[in-house]
Amino acid sequence: MTSGTHEAFGRVGIWSSALHASRRDDAGRKALVEAVAELEELKYGTLWIGGSPSPEDAAVVVAATRTITVATGIVSIWDHAAEEVAARIAAIDAQARGRFVLGLGVSHGPMVPQYAKPYSAMVAYLDALDAATPPLGSGHRVLAALGPKMLKLATDRALGAHPYLVTTEHTAEARDALGPDALLAPELSVVLDTDLDRARTTARDMLSMYLGLPNYTDNLLRLGFSESDFDGGGSVRLLDALFALGDADRVRDRTREYLDAGADHVALQVLTADEGGGGLPRSEWRELAGVFADEL
Repeated sequence: MTSGTHEAFGRVGIWSSALHASRRDDAGRKALVEAVAELEELKYGTLWIGGSPSPEDAAVVVAATRTITVATGIVSIWDHAAEEVAARIAAIDAQARGRFVLGLGVSHGPMVPQYAKPYSAMVAYLDALDAATPPLGSGHRVLAALGPKMLKLATDRALGAHPYLVTTEHTAEARDALGPDALLAPELSVVLDTDLDRARTTARDMLSMYLGLPNYTDNLLRLGFSESDFDGGGSVRLLDALFALGDADRVRDRTREYLDAGADHVALQVLTADEGGGGLPRSEWRELAGVFADEL
């Protein structure tokens, strides 16, 4: 994949941390394969394997699909050596025929014991991918970028950026930072529930973990939120800015707000009250596909 093929991502995709074959038994893997095959039939543009997947997780999803773009959202640079990733991705890409993209990120200090100088570590990792045999060049990767330095790196050394847990305002700022040509593919978390109090409870269940990670809270503070917005799992103002809450039409409208703000593609993460996004919400994916007929 090259910088001239952003259309291969489509306008709308699905992001799910449940697309990890390595975390499933045989029955679970079969369910995963059936789910991703259906997502391809529903005409979503890209499947994002969320939650720090491995290259092996990506290999299973690629093998279970034929035409849809598959991306990682994201592989942590601390978990996998660059040379090993480049070699494994070369094999995956041969099967994918150019429809696989490696999403990379620096993760978070509280989650990584060896975390240090994340920007410099990412630069070194990209250098190692470029120098690997075979190399994994900029046209095959995106970066999980939030702040200005990492967004600039995503422009210079990758297809573009895949920001997570961001607002439409951040999307507009990211587009300005990236310039007109780089890919901008933010994640947007979705709760399909017209009871907004209940939907916000589901959103808070997911958000509470992220409010303990400085990379996200620092970014939200830069966007004009205050520490008080983080109390109790997130203020209504914060939740309404970060999530799409309501029926499928509301999700469609919120997605279009991100596209209008400068996103090329929006990766939808569907959260459910019983699983917090950890399952395979196939009925919700079908429902959303119905309202995105003009986007898919």
